[in-house]
Amino acid sequence: MNSLFQSERLLFRQFTVDDADLLYQLNSDPEVTKYVHEPPTTKENAPGILKNIILPQYELKLGRWAVHLKYTHEFIGWAGLKYLSDRDEVDLGYRFIKHYWGNGFATEAASTCISYGFAHLDLNRIVAKAHVHNTASLKVIQKCGMKFIKEDIVDATPVKIFEILR
Repeated sequence: MNSLFQSERLLFRQFTVDDADLLYQLNSDPEVTKYVHEPPTTKENAPGILKNIILPQYELKLGRWAVHLKYTHEFIGWAGLKYLSDRDEVDLGYRFIKHYWGNGFATEAASTCISYGFAHLDLNRIVAKAHVHNTASLKVIQKCGMKFIKEDIVDATPVKIFEILR
């Protein structure tokens, strides 16, 4: 596996057009997408999501990276940094297959992405947003050292916004 970077238990790599089944496996679970502003992924739209949303971010050296367990190479979800042009900011995001929840992978992945963004991408500021009722995600964001800025409505969703500065 050709990884971009790694943490203690995780490997991070760019998605490819061949990863549509992995994306479908992750995003077709309504519990996984419960607090996001998008419908569950179908087998039909997974390739388009990769081609039109995920892969173009790699041109900016950013992106939602596929996350695998380091020692088994099992795909467990994605994490990464995405440029949001409408807000002119870099957003931290993560999403994991439900079976892997509760093991600290989200916190480990998010912290690693923040470190990567500051050390290798020369970013000065990273933001994160989570639905106001998504307590698990809010805890992950805070464990990563991000500071609460405000509540807002993003894509018709009530969110809490956090930031971390280099």
